[in-house]
Amino acid sequence: MAYGTGGYPRHPSAHAHRPPRDCPVCGAGLQVTRLSCDACASELSGVFESCGFCGLTDAERDLLRVFLVSRGNMREVERHLGVSYPTARQRYADLLAKLGLEGAGSPPAPSAPAVPNEPEQSREDVLAMLARGEIDVDAAADRLRRVG
Repeated sequence: MAYGTGGYPRHPSAHAHRPPRDCPVCGAGLQVTRLSCDACASELSGVFESCGFCGLTDAERDLLRVFLVSRGNMREVERHLGVSYPTARQRYADLLAKLGLEGAGSPPAPSAPAVPNEPEQSREDVLAMLARGEIDVDAAADRLRRVG
């Protein structure tokens, strides 16, 4: 029989909840200090390292799962979320920030490759390419800076 908090038998249909990351009283980060085994009711006390991914919402976990399964293809993330490419990129950037991974050892986003004798483009051309998904936001920003 599985036991829950306080040694009381856990209801068979009870499901685990995600613990809060922050203290509801003062807002400081909470520490994991107790672990228990459902099979034998053993308990361990101490200060344990918590998982940064455990505090993600269901939507953030889904975003991360789709990103990983699609091998980083933001177009797939965009389609799955049903949002625009810039919105998908922003949600991914927000996820990285929440995990404390923003800019941590990651290379800068690829920009448009330099093409020799590239024809001059107007702002409208660049924006149309962005709208069609031919270039990403960073490449569009680079090209718009060159246009002036």
